[in-house]
Amino acid sequence: MVELSGKTLGQFFLDRVAERGEQVALREKDFGIWQKVTWEGYRDHVKHFALGLVSLGFKRGDQLAIISENCREWLYADLAAICLGGVSVGVYPTSPYPEVHYVVKHSDSRFVVAEDQEQTDKILEVWDDLPLVEKIIVKDTKGLRHYPQDIIMSFEAVEELGRAWEAKEPDRFEKEVALGKAEDVCIMVYTSGTTGKPKGAMINHLNIEAMTLGTIEAIGATDQDSVVSYLPLCHVAEKIFSLFLPMYVGYPVNFAESIATIQSDLREIAPTVFLGVPRIWEKLQSAIYINIQDSSRLKRWLFRRSYAVGRKMAGVRLEGRPAGPGLKLGFWAAYWLMLRSLQNFVGLRSVRFCFSAAAKVSPDVLRFFHDLGIRVKEGYGMTESTGLSFIHMDDDIRMGTVGKPISCVEFAIAPDGELLKKGPLIFVGYYKNDQATREAIVDGWLHTGDVAEMDERGHLCIVDRKKDIIITSGGKNIAPSEIENALKVSPYIKEAIVIGEGRNFIAALIQIDFDNVGKWATDNHLAYTNFKNLSVNPEVLRLIQGEVDQVNNQFARVENVRKFKLLTKELDHDDDELTATMKVRRANIYQKFAEEIEEVYGKRA
Repeated sequence: MVELSGKTLGQFFLDRVAERGEQVALREKDFGIWQKVTWEGYRDHVKHFALGLVSLGFKRGDQLAIISENCREWLYADLAAICLGGVSVGVYPTSPYPEVHYVVKHSDSRFVVAEDQEQTDKILEVWDDLPLVEKIIVKDTKGLRHYPQDIIMSFEAVEELGRAWEAKEPDRFEKEVALGKAEDVCIMVYTSGTTGKPKGAMINHLNIEAMTLGTIEAIGATDQDSVVSYLPLCHVAEKIFSLFLPMYVGYPVNFAESIATIQSDLREIAPTVFLGVPRIWEKLQSAIYINIQDSSRLKRWLFRRSYAVGRKMAGVRLEGRPAGPGLKLGFWAAYWLMLRSLQNFVGLRSVRFCFSAAAKVSPDVLRFFHDLGIRVKEGYGMTESTGLSFIHMDDDIRMGTVGKPISCVEFAIAPDGELLKKGPLIFVGYYKNDQATREAIVDGWLHTGDVAEMDERGHLCIVDRKKDIIITSGGKNIAPSEIENALKVSPYIKEAIVIGEGRNFIAALIQIDFDNVGKWATDNHLAYTNFKNLSVNPEVLRLIQGEVDQVNNQFARVENVRKFKLLTKELDHDDDELTATMKVRRANIYQKFAEEIEEVYGKRA
């Protein structure tokens, strides 16, 4: 078990500033040019924004909501609130205004930091029902000239207030940081809300230190590492790599231009540590396949030969056996002829540690990257345990598992298969929801809601969410996520929802990958006009049937997808079909697509 210092995140921040001073802390591209911020510059921005908040009336224990894409100002505002003894509340920038309204109001936030006009409009849309909000602080004020100036001010204006306050009280910021206690709640992370309204998980400094020290020990993070910040900062997974770890080890954070440019940003930045959610790994794999298909016959031949050698090497490594001289020589040749360029193509040639987390991923996807020489590990965690709690460590990698617990986690598997966790990283509770807290934490054990198993080498396997397990009419228990992930390995399938509760066979609702299927259709001289038109094409149906058949060969007959229905629209967050983290809202899907489901199984009388 790691030994905790009892310091707050703000106190660690000032330690890093004193230690690293003029070294680079942050990088962000502005008009194509990378702008650098030193640790001292980082501190000055945080200090001035914090003191600006003080001048506006922000007090210890107050909440500050932030709705923005990842950027330097996100971290300035985040740390400013935390250093003042307040609570930072992240809001997904992709959220429609009803979700923004819910989080800002439920969290009792007094101030909102908004990225631009679009995010400001979401707050103004429901302003009359946000009685506690006093100011909207906007990073980019373009287009806001005629907006109500009494409730809107720029980020720079708040920093200017802070500079004026610093002139009056030069040591006020440092005093506020010193007042912090490890038991203070400092961030509130709202759960994705797959089954209902999101819940505000309260996390304190003690939780953060325990999880962070355990993570540092597990992945060997140092000040020589670098990361790309691109996943939403309101998600605890991104906070680990863009906020928590830098405060403890001092490595620099690089902001991607956007999630859409992540692949080119990765190539440019070449991070040493990288976290990818399953959809990112699936997209990178798909991009490689499409790129190879479009290449010359020679390159396709080289890929097949190099990939075959890489697969043999990956198999030897995963089994923990030494590679023979012939295989080493073959892999060296494959690396320089093809694999190195593919690692460059996805921007991960320099990566020292990369892993997949936030949702279950197909082992086939991870094995694909191992075959290319990119040793992706799988991790597991949840908001309520401050993020990471299990991961593959060193060379102990087992496909289909999430590894072993980090040092601050104690765990058990209940008689019904549910994973239970205990330790200093377990969250304080849900904001204004004592009943949900009591249901989640029983006798000190966090009930995760995940069904888990242990393999013979002590690795944890997550079977599925307890509530998502399908029981067929024949009494068979089916874990839908395993089948869904296998289906999504196909470059032509973007989303799959396996159904079959109380039915006599398993079926699926499938959403095609519009870009990849569109390219396939063009290559095969098939005309189409839009997503719906492409989805109902009989040739596309046959294409997807072939992909489903391949997946069925991997599973027992009872787990085979006997029928499927192609959705004629893309699932969307705005339509309440996906969460902000792109997880399927199953209950909503079952309700919205009830007619399609009945078509699959046949109309009931």
